[in-house]
Amino acid sequence: MLLDRAGVVPMLLEKEAAALRPDARRVVEVADPDEPLDGAELVVVLGGDGTILRAAEVVRGSDVPLLGVNLGHVGFLAEAEKDDLDEMVTRIAARRYEVEERMTIDVTVERDGVLIHKTWAVNEASVEKAERERMIELVLEVDDRPVTEFAGDGIVLATPTGSTAYAFSAGGPVVWPEVEALVLAPVAAHALFARPLVVAPTAVPAVELVPPFAGVLWCDGRRSVALPPGSRVEVRRSDLPVRLARLARPPFADRLVAKFQLPVRGWRGRERRAEAEWAAAFPRSAVPRIRPDVAEGGAAS
Repeated sequence: MLLDRAGVVPMLLEKEAAALRPDARRVVEVADPDEPLDGAELVVVLGGDGTILRAAEVVRGSDVPLLGVNLGHVGFLAEAEKDDLDEMVTRIAARRYEVEERMTIDVTVERDGVLIHKTWAVNEASVEKAERERMIELVLEVDDRPVTEFAGDGIVLATPTGSTAYAFSAGGPVVWPEVEALVLAPVAAHALFARPLVVAPTAVPAVELVPPFAGVLWCDGRRSVALPPGSRVEVRRSDLPVRLARLARPPFADRLVAKFQLPVRGWRGRERRAEAEWAAAFPRSAVPRIRPDVAEGGAAS
């Protein structure tokens, strides 16, 4: 209803439209199931990161950007929170948003030189063991050169966007979105050298399953395929990025701190130095020792 009052025509797929109240259904258009993006300027996604990844499947190959509204937990891909809906609708109606592109990856599976599967991912491709009670043995290579062999639960091959998802849980580094690279993060590896690696976006990492071990490939935690022994999973940068609409461009460090609720109370950076200069300009008898607006941060004058 907010979109309708702002002069924006919302479109929904038939299933979602049918779930609306009768008064809400009257102001929406039902999208063509065969061409759901026909006439669409922006896709607004209500949910968590998983919902946004599902929407990315719909817009893949088009120029239509995604704007996520977080209704989940962390919501790293989301641009707005549910409390921001009024402001978000105003910005959408005025077309006051920017669009940034995030790299995706193409993923292929071969066995004995024969292509058996092809897919893609926004966050990551993970090669995992097929049986919970057994490890899987893998050989990792980069650009047709072997790097290491190890046994473990698997490996995550992630984009910078996915560096804060599964790869982060596996001990991989957080990569700023502006850095174009691929992260290779082993999962519970039983090896002396099985550290996360960061390789160039032009690199082509590959993982081979050492027989007799079988596995499973998951892409974005949504699409999976069984990997028989001897399978080879190859990852390369895709020519089709995902486009995300941004209402604002705060520093990525601020987003990281907010989403993971990182402790920064002891920070004494530039703003804290400005507070010290402010305090020095006034006699102690004339001002409180701690400014009320920074008291929570603990900066004393």
